[in-house]
Amino acid sequence: MIDKSTVQRIKDAADIVEVVSDYVHLIKRGANYIGLCPFHNERTPSFSVNRKRNFCYCFSCHKGGSPVNFIMEKEGVSYHDALIQLAKKYGIEVEEKELSDEERAAITEREEMLVANEWTMQQMQSSLKETEEGRSVGLQYFYGRGITEEAIKAFRLGYALDDGFKFVNAAKNAGIDINVLKKTGVVGTSQSGHDYSRFRGRVIFPIMNSSGKVIAFGGRDLKGAAAKYINSPESPVYHKSNELYGIYQAKNEIVRQDRCYLVEGYMDVIGMWQCGMKNAVASSGTALTDGQIAMIHRFTDNITLVYDGDGAGIKAALRGIDMLLAHKMNVNVLLLPDGDDPDSFARKHTAEEFNEYFKEHTTDVIRFKAKVLMGDAGDNPQLRSQAIMSVVRTIAAIPEDVQRTIYIGDCARMFNIDENVLANAVAKARVEVLEQMAKQRRLEEHDRKFPSSHTSDTNAASSSQQGAASEKQNDEMVSAATHSSAILPDNIASPKSNPLHPLELQLINVCIRFGFMDFCESAFEDRIGQRINVAEFVNEELILDGIHLTTPLFARVLDLLIGMRTEFDMRYSEFGSVLQHRLDEERKERFALLGTENHSIQDLQRKEREINTLLEQQYDEELREFSRHYAGDHLASHEDSEIRQLANSVVNEKYTLSNIFTRAGHTTTSNDDVETLVPRAVVELKCEILAQKIKGLTEQLRLIPVTYAAENEAEQATRAESLMMEMNVLLKMRSEVAKNIGDRIISPRR
Repeated sequence: MIDKSTVQRIKDAADIVEVVSDYVHLIKRGANYIGLCPFHNERTPSFSVNRKRNFCYCFSCHKGGSPVNFIMEKEGVSYHDALIQLAKKYGIEVEEKELSDEERAAITEREEMLVANEWTMQQMQSSLKETEEGRSVGLQYFYGRGITEEAIKAFRLGYALDDGFKFVNAAKNAGIDINVLKKTGVVGTSQSGHDYSRFRGRVIFPIMNSSGKVIAFGGRDLKGAAAKYINSPESPVYHKSNELYGIYQAKNEIVRQDRCYLVEGYMDVIGMWQCGMKNAVASSGTALTDGQIAMIHRFTDNITLVYDGDGAGIKAALRGIDMLLAHKMNVNVLLLPDGDDPDSFARKHTAEEFNEYFKEHTTDVIRFKAKVLMGDAGDNPQLRSQAIMSVVRTIAAIPEDVQRTIYIGDCARMFNIDENVLANAVAKARVEVLEQMAKQRRLEEHDRKFPSSHTSDTNAASSSQQGAASEKQNDEMVSAATHSSAILPDNIASPKSNPLHPLELQLINVCIRFGFMDFCESAFEDRIGQRINVAEFVNEELILDGIHLTTPLFARVLDLLIGMRTEFDMRYSEFGSVLQHRLDEERKERFALLGTENHSIQDLQRKEREINTLLEQQYDEELREFSRHYAGDHLASHEDSEIRQLANSVVNEKYTLSNIFTRAGHTTTSNDDVETLVPRAVVELKCEILAQKIKGLTEQLRLIPVTYAAENEAEQATRAESLMMEMNVLLKMRSEVAKNIGDRIISPRR
């Protein structure tokens, strides 16, 4: 395990600009930068990097944090593995001890699935080369398709023996959890309750992410099964809409050539790789998605769609064009000769010949679509109108105004229609296109968050049922997305069943934002005269009134902040010493500069006093900023993903206490703000707790005739009087509490 000192050394060494620059080309050395987010596809920059605070954050998808969190999100690794990766990058030696049984049991589901996938791939590689069945069936198939030993090794191809139970027994003997293999979709369960290999009797194409981790498998049947191909289902490690086959093998060449070839199948990628076109990836037969485009966009802006030259190939080339253009990709189409697919064409030609064919036959995507559709329409006015509107929608998907205008002019001449008419049609279509894309992104995001847990072999009945269920689920997801919080992650959004949640969230917001700023003297007798910070003030206020936070996550965060006081004091002292030394050096430099200038004694003394005053103010301000940011920065790098999400959302979103209190355009926080925001958040929570108690008493009063129907009127009146007295006490308490901030009671935000 890594001790705390080593973790801190890694964090100190991992300068956020250097780490992120390995992945995001827009980041250069400096203070603050804004660019396109590497975690999701976008056209408006929303990803910020703060070098001073060693912090990054996306205001759109809410991902970010320290360099450790960046590596975790980008590479899909655990907190521990991210630390190890950064330690290796900066040459920091890490001593680890052997994991205990308890620690092994604590390995995350994702790590277990990756381990199981890696073991499965090794088994299938071994079956391909070391068994008679693998050599005679699997290897002969690959050789027959012209696949070389080099390609077999590079793409880690394998074969699953046509004995479903042998694989399961091997997994058990190797200590692999069968339940994990079921989650990955490698193992299925028969109707009789027996576990078996789902990929039996098939050649195997492992699917790897951009880091080279095996996340899924594709299996091709060689013996006439009903399903020619079966693939791994969606899982925590595999989201089909975000992955591309061959990206691990192609990414370096994509960057080098600044171009990506997109094809349809596994064999197309391998065939092109063998002929030297090593920058090809495949969407594996699925419609192109935002996630896949984002993957390509990480490495290049230029993409060429490579398809067969027949009718099916042309239709395939037309799919996904609008989405690619919407994401500012430079798109071309390359149609191959009739009878050839990318695999067969690549095997017939060298890389030089392929490049030469590419130069001669590549077509601009808009002109390609217009030519194909207008050719099919012929002289039929209705078909021509439909073709033009299809091209109009494609032009409408282009985000750049200048580029749209150029295409409008070209197509107007091509279609022989008025340019203004076409421009108006594009403007109308653009509204619809943007709405459709937004809906599609919501669908894909929720498909990623809630992948289907059902896995079964292909058959018509199950496919129909799953399709209907999926459609219903997607509708529900879109509805949920529409009503979810635009600021906070879903797991932090307010549950309707807990009226205290929004006020507790308000309270924890101020704790994260200002947690270690000095606030006031302690109210407890044993700490009279001792200054306490914001988090300690909030904690004492809750204790004094016997209040417990009802949201477990918020309670954990507050406990963490209270427990961090000792570590903060140490860091605060270290920062103060370094800051004082730096300002002393600056004072010497300024005084020395004054000595070179021609000033009277009085002016010199006055200027020295001004310098001392300014540096003292700077000292106080920087210490205050350190205290203000410490809690948020620390929690935003926390190992617990829920705490990290909450901290990221709070640190990077504009703070609002309540609708009434918010001031338009308010972007800075002064001492007066903190002294108002913090007690107000406490008071609003207390007022809501009292309001809930008053509401309960009111309900009891209303139900007295029903609840105590057996008692006489005098006894009922006595009970009512008792409840009214209790309610009056609560009302007075609520009024007194509200006076603490000198303002009327504010209703909590719903």
